[in-house]
Amino acid sequence: MVRRMRRTAMRAPIQAMARPLATAAFILIAALHAGAAGAHGKESLEEDSCVRRIGENMVHLSAYQPQFDAGAQYCTEIPKGGDTYLVVDLVDPALRDMPIGMRVVKGTNEAEDETVSLQRPSHHPDGVIRGEASLDQGLYTVIITAEGTPPLTYRYPLRVQMINYANIFRTAVGPLIALLLLALLGYKLMKSKRMQRWRSGTRP
Repeated sequence: MVRRMRRTAMRAPIQAMARPLATAAFILIAALHAGAAGAHGKESLEEDSCVRRIGENMVHLSAYQPQFDAGAQYCTEIPKGGDTYLVVDLVDPALRDMPIGMRVVKGTNEAEDETVSLQRPSHHPDGVIRGEASLDQGLYTVIITAEGTPPLTYRYPLRVQMINYANIFRTAVGPLIALLLLALLGYKLMKSKRMQRWRSGTRP
């Protein structure tokens, strides 16, 4: 009988400790899963960072560098300098009835910076604009202009072979918060009176 009471007394603090630890572990797993999902681009078209929208008209930009990775698709973060293929999807059918052109300039100032690629406005009945540009390391801007009424202009800032510390921070902040929460819960449990009594009772 005494042994059973001791076992019950020992299990109580362990169970009390296990519940918050399990909760913290669940939060950590959820944060890691959310980060992984974001990294794989599982987001709706409305939330896609590769989409630009003016009114009801949307376009979607994809960038490819098959000479480095045949299956990889990029948007505004280009991993390496070199030949880059730019594909713009005209999401809304109305855009296919307008002459649309695409220009890539080096830098962020459309008026002053050097044009590295130019496609003059034309119709794209298949809803796709295809272009190519040789990009060195640095900042660029993709400018898509639709000659409608009124004219529509979409801009994409490109970062070529540059580290995006903001994205790294956003990806890491969720798991970091979960780890800090887990450490805080563990510390509070170790300092709790129930845990101290249990530890004192298990000492010889």
